[in-house]
Amino acid sequence: MNYQEIFSPSNWLLEKGGLRYIQLQRQIEKAIADGKLPPGIPLPPEREIAKLTGVSRVTVRKAIAPLVKSGLVEQKQGSGSLIAEPVQRVEQSLSRLTSFTEDMQFRGIKTTSRWLNRAISAPSPEEIMNLAISTSETVSRIDRLRFANDIPMAIERATLPNYILKDPLNVENSLYETLEKIGKKPVRAIQHLKATNIKKEDAILLKCDEGTACLNVTRLSFLGSGEVVEFTKSVYRGDAYDFVAELRIPEGV
Repeated sequence: MNYQEIFSPSNWLLEKGGLRYIQLQRQIEKAIADGKLPPGIPLPPEREIAKLTGVSRVTVRKAIAPLVKSGLVEQKQGSGSLIAEPVQRVEQSLSRLTSFTEDMQFRGIKTTSRWLNRAISAPSPEEIMNLAISTSETVSRIDRLRFANDIPMAIERATLPNYILKDPLNVENSLYETLEKIGKKPVRAIQHLKATNIKKEDAILLKCDEGTACLNVTRLSFLGSGEVVEFTKSVYRGDAYDFVAELRIPEGV
């Protein structure tokens, strides 16, 4: 790896007199775009970059910080700064009620899951209210880390009344596929989306930095009879997931 060529100030392409940390930042961005700094390649230590560029370590740090924030560079304790693997952005329609598996298969994207929890337990007050069940009833919990093309994309925590799904171990891949087999697949849902900063435990699972932007999605799904069948709370990576809605103007308006 020819770091001398990449970091030489003589190759900086910004206007004369531009701030040096911005010049360095954009030079790194260009090297990544051109493939001179491919994914997985470590950046030299701050001290070495400062020596190659003739700027201070503070300037180097200011140049790298926005690259970390944008996801181009990732910092790992004990490993320094690495060029991040590119994350494929995925769109999900808000106009169609589909499962994660169905939505990804529609796009030709390979999906896998890692089980975090499959159990029967007592409901929380929030679940009692949303699922319209009594305090004496139990719920089936299905918590999964969802991957698209081997990249962690979302954490799904689904709760269903136990009389709807008697054994959560029956769900092998798609929850909706399992519900369809027993005649309990939902036909409509209400979703609430909220932009928040990701918590530490979820950031570890999704391989992103604590505090980065994420989407919290709450879904309440119903059968044709109006009966609640599913209450799901999900966390989606903000850098990899877009929700898209088609809007229509009513006729005569």
